[in-house]
Amino acid sequence: MRGTEALILAARRTPVGRPGGQLAGPRVEALGAAALRAAAEAVAGVPIAQVILGNSVGPGGNVARVSLLEAGLPVSVPGLTVDRQCGSGLDAVHLAAALLTDDAVVLAGGVESVSTSPMLRRLPNGVPYVARARMSPERLGDPDMAEAAEIVAGRYGIGREAQDAWAIRSVARTLEAAAAGRLQAGLVSVGGVTTDEWRDRPLRADRLAKYPALTAVGATVTAANSAPPADGAAAVLLGTEALALRMGIIPLARIVAYGAAGVAPDEPGMGPVPALAAACRQAGLRPGDLDRVEINEAYAAQVLACITELNLDPERVNPDGGAIALGHPFGATGALLLVRLTHGLESGRYGAVALGIGGGIGVAMILQGL
Repeated sequence: MRGTEALILAARRTPVGRPGGQLAGPRVEALGAAALRAAAEAVAGVPIAQVILGNSVGPGGNVARVSLLEAGLPVSVPGLTVDRQCGSGLDAVHLAAALLTDDAVVLAGGVESVSTSPMLRRLPNGVPYVARARMSPERLGDPDMAEAAEIVAGRYGIGREAQDAWAIRSVARTLEAAAAGRLQAGLVSVGGVTTDEWRDRPLRADRLAKYPALTAVGATVTAANSAPPADGAAAVLLGTEALALRMGIIPLARIVAYGAAGVAPDEPGMGPVPALAAACRQAGLRPGDLDRVEINEAYAAQVLACITELNLDPERVNPDGGAIALGHPFGATGALLLVRLTHGLESGRYGAVALGIGGGIGVAMILQGL
């Protein structure tokens, strides 16, 4: 299977931080610059045609342009910022792949600074949340994301115990990956910060059972089985096979296929199902053929429902944990998962990244390790 001409030549990410935590100081363009600079420096001497970054709840303006200038890239490099909410970082990479030529590389990824976002709010108990714009007409329904996850949980019969068990698994797998050094792959420091900042100890079922539901008494979605908002950035350097051969660059992975699809606005977490199915059809694969699948863990309920619908082996899904443990830096998450997959995919193997998006959209990308 040849796939596209887009090769990932370098993949870098910043640490992930909680709102008001270790990455609260840097502005969004500083986070973006750290990832861009590191990805660009990984392959020196190659002209950069464009920079494309995804961003969801930032300050407005062209975050990609400001970030690339902050990174010290030439002023001749144009920047483009895209926003498809949680899919922004992955869509930035998809757009970048379509713009490649044999003469230059393209930098793409995503960045989010929830800590400095004008949309950051806090509940009376101090818990942070992010305000959002409308994502669907009222006649179709536009529930908050926790309510949408609760709808999915009800429709698929996914109870509180199963969701909490997935959250426990996510944190345990993340701690195992961190101890083995796998989370360090592609990681770059920001202002001296070199490690992720989130749940750093195992979760216990008895304690999770005490968390209140986010939507109503008797509901199943809680803060413990959901991904918290986060700060972070990730970037990949893309080039063609001809450019890599000419420059003597050893690529990390090949982009094989991409899929995007819509679902009902009240169950956006199910977007990965048709999106990944579409990408698999394009690639001539079945979802079960994939050796590794990174599904964004916005909520445990939607990950479990997607596993069921796609008939995936749970052991191949988020094997090193996910956003329930690390946090969800909205516009950066797709690119962050792509960095993780790139470094975790063995040569010749196939893997995918998939995300559900507010408003009822799914995006997915399939890679082949090289």
